[in-house]
Order: sequence, then structure tokens, then C-alpha cells
Amino acid sequence: MVVLTQSKGHGVTGLHVGIDNVRRYFPKRISAIELQLDHLQIQCGLSPNFWEGQPEIHDPRLCAWLESKQLHSKPNRAPVPLALVPAGKNSFRLQPIAMNGHAKVKLQPRPAA
Repeated sequence: MVVLTQSKGHGVTGLHVGIDNVRRYFPKRISAIELQLDHLQIQCGLSPNFWEGQPEIHDPRLCAWLESKQLHSKPNRAPVPLALVPAGKNSFRLQPIAMNGHAKVKLQPRPAA
């Protein structure tokens, strides 16, 4: 699914998931999800507003990761689309979207036989 980065004020960034994505990909009323951000795994709480028309994910670690990717280095910058890929029960991998609109997939090296 495609989500958008979001900035509210100085350095407060998060993700706007979208109402349709919430209905399709998120089990009703779960209280938290796991996000895989490169090598980092974090658990993010979902506020009651997530289910009531404000499908946004905010977490200080997510904010720091987004800012480290320089996705919102300037205030009022346009939202950046990212891929939020299901990766298990209540687990998602967040990754950039390539110019052709597909998620950039990082291939894991195979162990030597």
C-alpha cells in the first residue's frame, strides 16, 4: 500500500495511511503495529482516532527515521509517498518507492551452501 509522510509543525513527522488502507490492511481495533524501518523494528501504538477518520501513525522513533532519510528537511514540504508492505500479523515494512511506482526491494544475500 502507498502511504504519505506527514509533517505537523517543527519536526513532527509521521505517516498518513488513508481510510481505505485502514479498512483493507488493518484488523479492526488493534492497538499497535510493528514497523520494520531498515534494520530497526519498532512497535507503534495506534490512537483511537486512527479508526475514526484520522488514519495517521506518529511515533518519535518513526519521526527520527523519516528525518534521517531527509524526507522532510524543510517545513511545509510536499508529502513523500512510501510503500508500507505487510510483513506478518500486524507487522509492516516501510520502504521507499522507486521512480516507476514500485517499492524498492532489498534483496537479502543467500547463505553459502
